[in-house]
Amino acid sequence: MIFETIVTTSTLDGRPHIAPMGVRYEDGFALLSPFRPSVTLDNIVATRSAVLNFTTDVRIFAGCVTHCATDWPTTAASRVASVRLAESIAHTELELERMEDDAQRPLLRMKPVYREEHQPFAGFNRAQSAVLEGAILVSRLFMLPAEKVDREMGYLQIAIDKTAGERERTAWGWLIAAIARHRASSSTNASMSTAGIPSSPARRGTAH
Repeated sequence: MIFETIVTTSTLDGRPHIAPMGVRYEDGFALLSPFRPSVTLDNIVATRSAVLNFTTDVRIFAGCVTHCATDWPTTAASRVASVRLAESIAHTELELERMEDDAQRPLLRMKPVYREEHQPFAGFNRAQSAVLEGAILVSRLFMLPAEKVDREMGYLQIAIDKTAGERERTAWGWLIAAIARHRASSSTNASMSTAGIPSSPARRGTAH
């Protein structure tokens, strides 16, 4: 199973970095597999630490993948050389035990060393799940057919319409705008190519 979390790391001089990332658990360890290039990977290798943040504020997921909002408040972790989200339901602090290197996607085996609960979990909300699924779609716009994106976003819109609060509506708006920007950019590049003008290379997703 893969669980969607917010991973926070920091540089050696304390600059925080926030990234949505899936985590797997195996034999008591947390497994992270960031794609290269990755700020998260660089920071973990440098500090040998990271923090898993558990939150229902889906604006953080959507804000990071769309680059609409990436500067979320953080505070120092309790036991590792990293940072955590200032507001979350809970967080788990990790230390790097071993890295299995790979040219595309290294595997980081992280040992949980500290966990803290900050607030009660109120329950699941369909709109929050819809935003998470939408954020994953947006992170893969470079590889997914437009028809598939439209079909899935259309279905997810039902949950937004029925159950979203202000945070979810804000996050959803960022995702819709990101899709529109991507298509406008793709259309511009296609027109330039047709006219024989070299276009800039497409960016493959976002660095974690």
